[in-house]
Amino acid sequence: MFIALRELRAAWGRFAMIGLVVALVAALVGMVSGFTIGLGNDTVSALRAMNAKSVAFADGATDFNRSTISAADVQEWHHVPDVDATPFGISMAHGETGSGAVADLAVIGVDPTGPLTPSAKDGERLGTAPGEIVVSTKLLDDGIAIGDEITVDNTDVVLRVVGTVDPTSYGHVPAAYTSLETWRTVRYGSTDLNERQRGTAAAIAVLGGDPPTTVGSTTVSPETTMLEAAPGYSGERLTMNSILAFLYVIAPLIVAAFFAVWILQRQGVYALQRALGVSRWSLIGATLAQATVVVGLSTIIGSAVAYGLGLLLGDAVPFDLPFTSLATTTLAVIAASLVGSAVTLRWVVTADPLT
Repeated sequence: MFIALRELRAAWGRFAMIGLVVALVAALVGMVSGFTIGLGNDTVSALRAMNAKSVAFADGATDFNRSTISAADVQEWHHVPDVDATPFGISMAHGETGSGAVADLAVIGVDPTGPLTPSAKDGERLGTAPGEIVVSTKLLDDGIAIGDEITVDNTDVVLRVVGTVDPTSYGHVPAAYTSLETWRTVRYGSTDLNERQRGTAAAIAVLGGDPPTTVGSTTVSPETTMLEAAPGYSGERLTMNSILAFLYVIAPLIVAAFFAVWILQRQGVYALQRALGVSRWSLIGATLAQATVVVGLSTIIGSAVAYGLGLLLGDAVPFDLPFTSLATTTLAVIAASLVGSAVTLRWVVTADPLT
């Protein structure tokens, strides 16, 4: 161990180069993790805020655009015993205020007196008056303010902003909450609905209880199905997680390559130590100690850089790296890198004292 620590000081340049590469890999892993979480939140934060255990779509549908639950089935859900369920709807809309501000909205229709209605941060809580909406604070950056009236494109639907809520979004579009009655006018593009359109919903959120598999013409699916119904959510997660997987494979290979060169250059030193009576286990311990010091410090530095860059980015991009996720990625990179360094130990234990 004494020699191992002396080598770290004597060959600090080589170890600094190894550490720099490991730190860059750790920073990249941290950044990709932050983007993965941030993109996921920007896609489904409005759905997660519902805290639904499961969701029911119309038979044959797995997303909110294709799913239309009839008024009769909505009423049938109200009579399912020992189950806390409530209808809701989601539609994309583009609107413009009288002052010329334009914005895309993810209009979410809920029961204003029900559990899906969010608390207001500013202004009023969502009421039952026709046309009322409360908007995500993200829409304030688009020039939307409390009191504005938003005209939905190419329709006679007018939405009046009465308050703001937490910065939730759906499909990378800021959320706007309104009553189910107003949501139907947004979905069908008219305030004059026919008999078939009245009382409908896009889905049923199951908040508690043990619902049956089917109710009327609806089928119950787990919460993950509801999240996957958000546009782009599954594809983004697959892409970002694939990048992370490759990074976790690359990290041990890089560390193994560096330490393999270092160990092969020191075969004579290991042979001399073996001739002087140093055990193989002592050599293994000293080598792993060197790797742990270099990899551990470098990974911590790289993770700190990723966290700092995330703070600098702010709200410019969807980036979110909580401390628990940062700690997880840090430990994962350290573990993967130490696995890579352990691969090179066979050259340590095979050093021949006769040389």
